[in-house]
Amino acid sequence: MHAALADPARLGIVDSLARGDKSPSELQAEFTIGSNLLAHHLKVLESAHIVSRLRSQGDHRRSYARLTTTGMAVAQPPAPTEAHRVVFVCTANSARSQLAAALWMLRSDVPAASAGTHPAARIDPVARAVATRHNLGLRDLAPRSLADVLTDDDFVITVCDAAHEKLDARDALHWSVPDPVLVGTATAFDAAYDELSARISALAPFMTAA
Repeated sequence: MHAALADPARLGIVDSLARGDKSPSELQAEFTIGSNLLAHHLKVLESAHIVSRLRSQGDHRRSYARLTTTGMAVAQPPAPTEAHRVVFVCTANSARSQLAAALWMLRSDVPAASAGTHPAARIDPVARAVATRHNLGLRDLAPRSLADVLTDDDFVITVCDAAHEKLDARDALHWSVPDPVLVGTATAFDAAYDELSARISALAPFMTAA
């Protein structure tokens, strides 16, 4: 692990991924290094179990690099950030973004909302059941469109690959959380809840109200 982190570029990649997931092309643009060299760095970090990669559920040609539990433990904490409001976005606004906004409101004084790029007709019943099991109240009665929610001052976090790719870098952070609705089981929804809970717990202390 220490050998993998000894290279300044790899250390920079790990710190960059501490807040959110990024595709190789996004990392390449951030660090201005060639694709072959970036592929080498990611392979070394994967071999050391610091980084893993997940295939996009939107554009299947893409993948997203993300920190493992080991990677999160060694990454530098994110820089403090001010925000007027955090808006969590997925495609349907029926599960992941709804759960994320509700979790955020429990752990931060910064206001939160959720929205979808193509909102569904209702919040998924299994998402409501997960929220109930965790004593989590879903604030929105129905999914809402991003166009009706978003303002210029919002800090946007996409929790859906398709939404991130549609917004084309207008989001501040991206978390590649697999869509539990596609699976439909309580286990899949619990896994999404656990991942969102861990990511929000890691980020919330570094966000302050503007």
